[in-house]
Amino acid sequence: MKLKTDFYERPDVVQIAKDLLGKYLFTRFDNVTTGGIITETEAYNGIVDKASHAYNDRRTARTEIMYATGGTAYIYLCYGIHSLFNVVSNVQNVPHAVLIRAIYPTHGINHMLARRGMKTMKKNLTAGPGTVSQALGIHYADSGLSLLGNKIWIEDKGLVINEFKTTPRIGVAYAKEDAALPYRFVIEHKELEIVISNQ
Repeated sequence: MKLKTDFYERPDVVQIAKDLLGKYLFTRFDNVTTGGIITETEAYNGIVDKASHAYNDRRTARTEIMYATGGTAYIYLCYGIHSLFNVVSNVQNVPHAVLIRAIYPTHGINHMLARRGMKTMKKNLTAGPGTVSQALGIHYADSGLSLLGNKIWIEDKGLVINEFKTTPRIGVAYAKEDAALPYRFVIEHKELEIVISNQ
């Protein structure tokens, strides 16, 4: 079942980041559907979070999408190369977001391999936020798309995740004390495979 607005508009971005683990992220571009299970997320707590692009209520042409209603795609270009996909959460004008850092590929794997320039399935196919977007065909020009539509969306297929790691976020040393916040959540692939096999 596709996630609806009420999932995204909840006020606790950290809980949403946890709840996205085990959900299926899908894309459909050029009549090609690809997707996989979300296995790694990071929460960004809006204007009070020094690691957030919207810290201190920073509103720019790029970050304005973060102020949209929950269930909107916020996609930005990192290092001029990588499109990074984020799920906007909370209500309009509260700029919370969850970065999707990794997925476990399940649908359209051959298309994902082609997009990544890979011939065989390897762990690094979708093991980082830039590779997730590349494999799924997500481009920063897609920022602002509704996740209730038919280009990028997230589904709950009933996977129950009971075990995951909690760590500080990656690559946010500039956030000083906020860099140590336990806002990154990871399902180990072995744990996920056990959950899948028990379904």
